[in-house]
Amino acid sequence: MGGLAKDPVHGEHLRFCPRDYTCCSSHMEDTLAQHSQQHFLSAVRDSSHFLFSSFSHTHRRFDELFRKLIDVSEESMSEMFTHTYGRRYTQNAHIITQLFTDLRRYYTGGRVSLAEVLDDFWAGLLECVFSLLNPQYELSDDYLECVRKHSEQLLPFGDRPLKLHTQVSRAFTAARALVQALAAGREIVSKATQLRAGPECVRALMRQWFCPLCRGLPSLKPCHSLCLNIMKGCLANQADLNSEWNSFIDALTVVVEKLGGPFNFELAADAIAVTVSEGIMNMQENSISISAKVFQGCGIPRPVPGRNKRSAAERDAKPKFRSFRTEEKPSSGSGTDLDQLVQELQARLKPMRGFWLALPHTICSDEHTAADVTNEEQCWNGQTRGRYLPAVTADGLLNQLNNPELELDVSRPDTRTRQLMMELRAAIHTLRLAQHGRDTHFTDGELEPGSGSGGGASERFSDDWPGYTSFSSPRNTPVDKPLRPHGRPRPNDWLRPQDTPTNKKKIWLNGRSQSDALRPSPALPLMFCFTLCLCL
Repeated sequence: MGGLAKDPVHGEHLRFCPRDYTCCSSHMEDTLAQHSQQHFLSAVRDSSHFLFSSFSHTHRRFDELFRKLIDVSEESMSEMFTHTYGRRYTQNAHIITQLFTDLRRYYTGGRVSLAEVLDDFWAGLLECVFSLLNPQYELSDDYLECVRKHSEQLLPFGDRPLKLHTQVSRAFTAARALVQALAAGREIVSKATQLRAGPECVRALMRQWFCPLCRGLPSLKPCHSLCLNIMKGCLANQADLNSEWNSFIDALTVVVEKLGGPFNFELAADAIAVTVSEGIMNMQENSISISAKVFQGCGIPRPVPGRNKRSAAERDAKPKFRSFRTEEKPSSGSGTDLDQLVQELQARLKPMRGFWLALPHTICSDEHTAADVTNEEQCWNGQTRGRYLPAVTADGLLNQLNNPELELDVSRPDTRTRQLMMELRAAIHTLRLAQHGRDTHFTDGELEPGSGSGGGASERFSDDWPGYTSFSSPRNTPVDKPLRPHGRPRPNDWLRPQDTPTNKKKIWLNGRSQSDALRPSPALPLMFCFTLCLCL
């Protein structure tokens, strides 16, 4: 190697290696010191590549899947409603479009309250369906605001608003927290491994890897314990991340398990259309009592001039209808993609615990870096060939006071390490809230689910998917919100027929009872029949 003397000379000029006879000049020693730093940084990057690639890969795949499930849910819901209601749905499709627009905004990190999003959706739907059930009246904006005021007493959609809030809020909160945490993990690993070895670290690295070369022993590897002490000194700040890092991995693991179980995003996305259909059907079947309560609280609105009443025979006619087949219900079509991703991420998370404490052992276990742990005699101990006698020091910056290989200032914690700890704690806080279906931004002020649509706002959440244990989420503090958001268009009497009986006789379709009608599968056909009946 260039710079090595042919014959050993006295090493009084050396700055890193023992000043015995040496083959290295001062220039060669400086060059080797730079090589030792590069080798160390390369070893850290190689050892942490699994972490970085795992976070990057799973973040991309989960994000693509969640976006796809939202798109498919909206497309299938629009297709099914268009097939059932035709032009009358398309004229008011902005209600559904706005719902999914807001859901996407929330998922992508927008400061959006899911409770407000769902309340606005059910409020808009209430106006549409109430207008449908009462086409013979002129319903002004002020009157519809009064209807919304009475929604908590009316419970027009039964328990479906609460059910939808439970499903959507838990799944979307967990999905967003997971994707954000995976991105945060990737960035934290990148920052933590972008090291700049200090002078003491470079001196120690040079002494263990290249001083044997300068002594004419190029094949002699550093003793395993010597390597550990030097790596623990050079990576002391990374070791201090261990507690927060393990808590981050644990919280991430719990959220992943929830997404594969009671917070299943795919099931929640698929259930939106069916749950909305069931709510519409509930209001249809209770139209007489709902309208009566509205008229009692808001007064009887002015009749539409010139509307003709239909005969009793026309009002009582029962149209034919067909039930939707299973394949016509909304479906993500993604099969077991979510289950596979959950299992893959769970497998990747397990070896991540304790990574920063294990990093010195990982590097020193490489056969090109240090001698085998069983080889205690034929290794470089920092001075010569022989056993390394000092004990291996403990982990973390404070414990480096006892490290015989490096002199570090333990009174000044690394600023970047403190910042990474804060980032980990913020991610942990978000993940722990998501484990209970709660969002960081709206924990203290989010609206109670069900206000504005009737869903039992005082009820606590419970698991919706069969086979999972019960779960209760913390109640939130209600906040005031406008009865009608500024600028929101008034619905165009969604599915409004051209003629409708003036009386409020309860509609029973095909002889079905109310309990039968609440089954999910016939929700849309029943509404379809009701629409046809009103149009006759």
